[in-house]
Amino acid sequence: MMRKGFTLLLIAVFFILTACGGEGVASGSKKTVIKKGDYNVLLITIDTLRFDRLGIYSDKYVKTPNIDKLAEKSFRFTRGFSHNPVTLPSHTNIITGTTPLFHGISDNSGFVLEDKFLTIAEHLKSNKYETGAFIGAFPLDSRFNLDQGFDTYDDNYGTHNDLELFFVERKAEKVIEPALKWIEKTEGKWFCWVHLFDPHQPYLPPPPYNSEYSHDLYSGEVAYTDASLGKLFDRLKATGKYENTMIILTADHGEALGEKGEKTHSYFAYNNTIHIPYIIRIPGAKDGEIDKNVAHIDIFPTICDVLDIDIPDHIQGDSLVRVMSGEDTNDKYIYFESLTPYLNRDWAPLRGFIKGNNKFIDQPIREFYNLSDDMSEEKNLIGEKNSGNLKYELNKLISGLNNEEKPKRAGNLDPEAQKKLKSLGYFSGSTLKKKKVYTEKDDLKTLLPLQDKMLNALSLHQAGETQDAVKNLKEIIDVNPTYTIIYTHLAKIFKETGKTGLSVSILEEGLEKNPGSPFLLSKLGIFLVEKGEFKRAVDILEQSIILLKHDPESFNYLGVAYYRSGNFEKALSNYKRSLELDTNYASVYNNIGSLYLSHFQRTKDSRSYENAIINFNKAIEIDDRLYSALNGRGAARYFNGDYSGAISDWKKSISAKSDFIDPYFSIGIAYLMKLRDKRSAYEYFKLCKDKFYNRLPDKEKARLERLLRESLN
Repeated sequence: MMRKGFTLLLIAVFFILTACGGEGVASGSKKTVIKKGDYNVLLITIDTLRFDRLGIYSDKYVKTPNIDKLAEKSFRFTRGFSHNPVTLPSHTNIITGTTPLFHGISDNSGFVLEDKFLTIAEHLKSNKYETGAFIGAFPLDSRFNLDQGFDTYDDNYGTHNDLELFFVERKAEKVIEPALKWIEKTEGKWFCWVHLFDPHQPYLPPPPYNSEYSHDLYSGEVAYTDASLGKLFDRLKATGKYENTMIILTADHGEALGEKGEKTHSYFAYNNTIHIPYIIRIPGAKDGEIDKNVAHIDIFPTICDVLDIDIPDHIQGDSLVRVMSGEDTNDKYIYFESLTPYLNRDWAPLRGFIKGNNKFIDQPIREFYNLSDDMSEEKNLIGEKNSGNLKYELNKLISGLNNEEKPKRAGNLDPEAQKKLKSLGYFSGSTLKKKKVYTEKDDLKTLLPLQDKMLNALSLHQAGETQDAVKNLKEIIDVNPTYTIIYTHLAKIFKETGKTGLSVSILEEGLEKNPGSPFLLSKLGIFLVEKGEFKRAVDILEQSIILLKHDPESFNYLGVAYYRSGNFEKALSNYKRSLELDTNYASVYNNIGSLYLSHFQRTKDSRSYENAIINFNKAIEIDDRLYSALNGRGAARYFNGDYSGAISDWKKSISAKSDFIDPYFSIGIAYLMKLRDKRSAYEYFKLCKDKFYNRLPDKEKARLERLLRESLN
């Protein structure tokens, strides 16, 4: 339920469809008895998994024997739907049992789940369950607050760098390994959520799946994920915990793979991205295939019902126990939306509903499909329907699901904050305003060529054709200057190619054309830090955190800017604020370590050394491949006289990032100056020359040549 101080909404029940025929979808399940009990609960969400990529649903593309074996002894829903084709909102729907119209999260960026919303983990924890989550990638990082109610929230997928084009992720087996350890050591009842990200772009399956599915790398990722889950299921059986565990397996959304003109997801809301696998195993219950429409928000109440605990009054989904028992064949409305293009580009918002076999998509160019014989949505029947009535039904549905107290997206300001931002010259006095009326030129189908051009440009950059990529992205801006993500893509590409000055320039251009954009303002501050303009970066980032008060990235870079400007206290306070927002942010611990290290170098204060080591250790504990933290800890040990320990850390830093130049120099100097081992010193100076000589400025080249001579004498 929503926390105290908030009024519960009365959710309207819709049972009449005046414009859409209203025929139901018959349930194919046999009547069976669902035995309720205090089972363990395992929730598995596989990111970006299409409905037709599980063998139990289709044998056309990929073999998934482990999931199929689970599904054969489970309830298999053939009409499962997601409410969003995007990771963060979809998972929020699952763990809160409510739609975005209630909890307010409609995209991956700019949203944080507020504490007032109840999660399934909180509810089960209050019913004496131990709770753990194991996360595969950045979109579900704890900074977005989905960790509410979890005793353990393991999002140690690696270090996310806001300057990178793609999400940071860890492979399925690296998610499952700590999940199994947690399950095996848990003695009481438990709820475990395992999130696997592998099928998400880019498609990089490991051997042998990369060769076996070389013609279809996406399916190779699915096959690898299935194999990893096989190990999870086998271990659960071996430890005796499988039989008493309720298992729910689903996807957050699918992947278009070029169908309907969409390459990936987060744009349209056709069935290739919102029709998802939906499997529920209940101990002791018979299996069955069910063709009734169900949705993500039904998972929360179904878990509660099976465990025989109260279903909170505000939950918008329905328990599926009666459906699985063969007693309920009624079909309700399923609301869906795709608002990423609307929120980030001011293109027409996409909303719609599914009821029985009827699917309505509300855009300037409206669409209606009969799913009984057209699940691929090939034939738009809107001309045969009264679209006004369909729109009325959608508005009624939205009104019933809507929560007037839901939070708004980051960037809404009070008047005083607006005055402060005006002084920067990048703010017009109000945040970006959306159009009041959207026409056919704003329809996502009309604007698809621009979306495709962006994705093609990013592919060109990946392939090393950066000049063509930049040209294409700039052409998009010329046509549609409100397409704000293009400016950030260009800035990141310029940074990758060593042109940080151009990164700053393109973001300034974006802000001139989109004054008040909180995300462009934050990115400008971040790239100013990268460029070394720390004073200006402080001015920009101090204002951007007014807009993005829940963004740990902005506070982190503001801390860096203050540190490089010589303000220890303000640097530390901003780092600490960043950690309050994201307790597992390895880079911030590394930055705090560097802060204390610099203080130790100046003062030789032993407490500063200890604090440096503590924070470097924490960073490495979270991400043992964080080369900068390994390098920093090595430096701390060196300055404290532990030369062997320093060399060990620097070698680990090189192992984590072989093209990081600093530790080569440092190891050579430690061997030469402190350990008097000239042979080892020469080895690392020679490696440094072979790898990096052409990248060094003339002064450093001369220094390296001098060190090489000294190590030979």
